Amino acid sequence: MQSAAIVAARIARARHTLVLTGAGISAESGVPTFRDAQTGLWSRYRPEDLATPEAFRRDPALIWRWYEWRRGLVAAAAPNAGHRALADLARRVSLTLVTQNVDGMHQRAGSPGTICLHGDLFRNICSITRLAIEPEWIAAHGDEEPPPSPHHPDGYARPGVVWFGENLPQDALDAALAAARRCDVVLSIGTSGMVHPAAGLPGEAQRNGAWFAEINPQRTALSDGADLVVADTAARVLPAIVAALSGA
Repeated sequence: MQSAAIVAARIARARHTLVLTGAGISAESGVPTFRDAQTGLWSRYRPEDLATPEAFRRDPALIWRWYEWRRGLVAAAAPNAGHRALADLARRVSLTLVTQNVDGMHQRAGSPGTICLHGDLFRNICSITRLAIEPEWIAAHGDEEPPPSPHHPDGYARPGVVWFGENLPQDALDAALAAARRCDVVLSIGTSGMVHPAAGLPGEAQRNGAWFAEINPQRTALSDGADLVVADTAARVLPAIVAALSGA
């Protein structure tokens, strides 16, 4: 695969590589994208109506049940060859992995240092204080929807994800921007390039001299600005990049 060899050659010469991933890479594992998850019982809801602080305040039990359902879908899936290839790549070169995904697939594939811009589906936090809630507490209150918070008498447990209208975690955003400003190569994989500020990371990297490649079967909002567009899936392209980097 010639395009994989081109990307591998760039990475081999780079001092640091930034990788940004989106829902497309996990869709290859059978994980429904956010808007594709509206099936069956949930088809009558708009996803935006299930992912805001206002929706949680209005009906916390409904939102909790929807996220528990989503957690079940994700837990039944497994990391694919694309996830595993990125973990392998990070063992070979200096690399920062930033994801918009909340499914934990990168971590399960062996990338524990992943920067999660939009949070973690399997983490729970207090709806008022935002303090983390331990799994043991959730298990002990598993018959309540949602469980109460141990941190505030009026709080509930809620998923540790970024909802519409909420700011990204500042430490994650700062780390992602720092990587964009110091990388020589930036890869955008399986993301539409429509959600900001994540979608601005490749441009930030380019403004600081980085070479930009996009890996996505479909053209996106980022395609016109890329130095190379690889119109294929992550599960096919990323293992080929690792193989080319290894000289295989």
